[in-house]
Amino acid sequence: MLSPFSVAGLLTLGAALLAAPARAQDGAAAPLFADSLTLDGTLRSVLEANPALTSLDELTNAATGRLAQTRTGFLPQVTGTATYTYLNPVAQVNFPSGPNGETSALKFVPNNNYDAHITAQYLLLDFGRNAATVRLAESQVTTAQDNVAVSRRDLAFSAVQVYYNILFMRASIRVQDQQIASLQAHRHEMQRRAEAGVSTRFDVTTTDVRITQAENVKIDLQNQLQNQQVQLARLLHKPTQADVPVRGRLSYQPQPVDLAAELAKAAANRPEMKLARDAETTADLQARLVERSNKPNLGIGAQVGAKNGYQPNIEAIRANVVGVVQLSVPIYDGNKNKNQRVEAAANLRAAQARTQDAQDQIRADVRQAANNLGSGQLRYDNATQQVAQATEALAKAKARYRYGVGANLDVLDAETQLAQARLAKAQATYNYTLGQYQMKRATGEVIWR
Repeated sequence: MLSPFSVAGLLTLGAALLAAPARAQDGAAAPLFADSLTLDGTLRSVLEANPALTSLDELTNAATGRLAQTRTGFLPQVTGTATYTYLNPVAQVNFPSGPNGETSALKFVPNNNYDAHITAQYLLLDFGRNAATVRLAESQVTTAQDNVAVSRRDLAFSAVQVYYNILFMRASIRVQDQQIASLQAHRHEMQRRAEAGVSTRFDVTTTDVRITQAENVKIDLQNQLQNQQVQLARLLHKPTQADVPVRGRLSYQPQPVDLAAELAKAAANRPEMKLARDAETTADLQARLVERSNKPNLGIGAQVGAKNGYQPNIEAIRANVVGVVQLSVPIYDGNKNKNQRVEAAANLRAAQARTQDAQDQIRADVRQAANNLGSGQLRYDNATQQVAQATEALAKAKARYRYGVGANLDVLDAETQLAQARLAKAQATYNYTLGQYQMKRATGEVIWR
């Protein structure tokens, strides 16, 4: 939490939010808006513009393609082949064929060999290896989809941070404008009193000093606002457009928090929990696949085609049919499968441990978000009371000074305290609003539509 009473605190807030994760890079830009962006418009534009999300979507498509490939193991494989082979010399036997010792050659293989055939193969039984491969690919698709959800969540939360920080900076600038206007009005009164000889030039000078200090704070706030607009332009993938129009005002809208319900929601919806379960499921399916990888295979095949080389007329091309039934049984693999099982079991135990750690972290995130909301309500109520008290104190200080029983320094201090109280209220509103989105993030609630 930032201290509402220091410019350094405001600068720290701006720097922290500028460091919020953003994955916008050069590429296609989001559509331009004619007037300005609401929060929903900002989220939609940021999510549409970010190329990292496009990359993750394509990785999901690739995982879906791999899943389709694994399912081909349940289908027959059909191939067509045509070959020509020239052989020389070829095996032959010479037989006497005339009274004068003439001979004729009997070839067993032709010099020109032709073969064209279609082959069909089908795996009858693999003891569940193909089914395990398909389930593993399905788990990988689910993991890719959940990775997209996590990235969209993080990017949307970064956009929310920048959006509300812009509104907070604007509210802070309005507070400074009020303080400067009030101080300038007070200076005019000091000037008239000094000219009338009722007051001294010292009072005018000290008021000028406070005005300059307030203007310096305003300059810092304006710089922070410009930086946040640059950051939002980057999230929107418009690096050359720094001044992104944003519409809205900070408003305090308290909400009740049911910790038990929020914890249950987080356990069911948090994408990190889904990713942890995905990893556990994948490790379990990998272990099952390893168990089936050394099982026997039973397959059949058939081939239909035409070729030459058959006796007695080896040059004639004749139709032929081949049928095959094949049983493949692994006998010894050098303990490879045994070691693969040890590795798969260790990976499964590691995934289960990560799932437990994710559950603990999610519960802690929800409790911290609930604590922040509770503290935020108290801080807002206190800031509201502080504004009322500072307003009353300023009115009294001005009245005392007007009647000559108070000092100018009392009025200036009261002006500063009122400005600080207003900043504290804006800060409390900002913190509570951002805390509501932190709770949504902690429970896995979707903050974009």
